Amino acid sequence: MKDKITKTDAEWKKELTPEQYRVTRKKGTEKAFTGEYAHTKDPGIYACVCCGNELFSSDDKYESGTGWPSFTRPVSDENIRTEPDSSFFVRRTEVLCNSCGAHLGHLFDDGPPPSGKRYCMNSVALKLKKRQAA
Repeated sequence: MKDKITKTDAEWKKELTPEQYRVTRKKGTEKAFTGEYAHTKDPGIYACVCCGNELFSSDDKYESGTGWPSFTRPVSDENIRTEPDSSFFVRRTEVLCNSCGAHLGHLFDDGPPPSGKRYCMNSVALKLKKRQAA
């Protein structure tokens, strides 16, 4: 995990696109099936768009049918953190970047084996660091 990053709201607004800011700093959600990485199969590591913290591997990405990139596990449990989220009158588990606090998406218990987890992320919160296919 990278060191903790703290910036002002004005600094984040300056560095991010309006959509990246809305999702990562204001806990928004992009529309299903519109994100850049919803169906991407390119190999690599998905990092936080705000700080570059490595979050998910393409090896753990799968097609969940939800319209958002979904992963079975993070690269390291230390790179993310989770918090209860009861917005919209629904109990969910929010997933955040442990380095900068960016809202990434939500965690659900309806993923495939062996983890049974679905890390449902917003494409706009991620940046794919591509690697050559083996």
